[in-house]
Amino acid sequence: MALIGLALAAVAVWALVRLGRQTERRGRAHWRVTATLLASALLAGGALAAFRGAWLWGAGLAAAGLYLVWSSRMRTPVRSEPITEAEARAVLGVPSDADEAQIRAAWKRAMSRVHPDQGGTAGLAIRVNAARDRLLKKNRGA
Repeated sequence: MALIGLALAAVAVWALVRLGRQTERRGRAHWRVTATLLASALLAGGALAAFRGAWLWGAGLAAAGLYLVWSSRMRTPVRSEPITEAEARAVLGVPSDADEAQIRAAWKRAMSRVHPDQGGTAGLAIRVNAARDRLLKKNRGA
């Protein structure tokens, strides 16, 4: 039982190191799924160890599993200051005379690259949405 616990703990540490080294755009979503599966295995191993009387191993495996779930779900901090028009144009890559259709098309292209389901991050998606909202509000005269 101790050998299985050591192997699971070593794999958890390896997954945490790999998860931390992933870039924000590439591979992060894949590692979230991997980390969740690994965390499930650690939690199950911890429960099994605790059930068999190895409380210390069980607590350690369960703690590693919970930490792995928590660290794989951390979000990018959100900017608190509003986005300027120049920043919004740079984020979406549109000229100063872009109309609503061009802004929406640029937003769609950018969102397809930065969406968390496509390997991007929530912070980048929030920034792209803020840029779209800022430019559309300006075009509507608000």
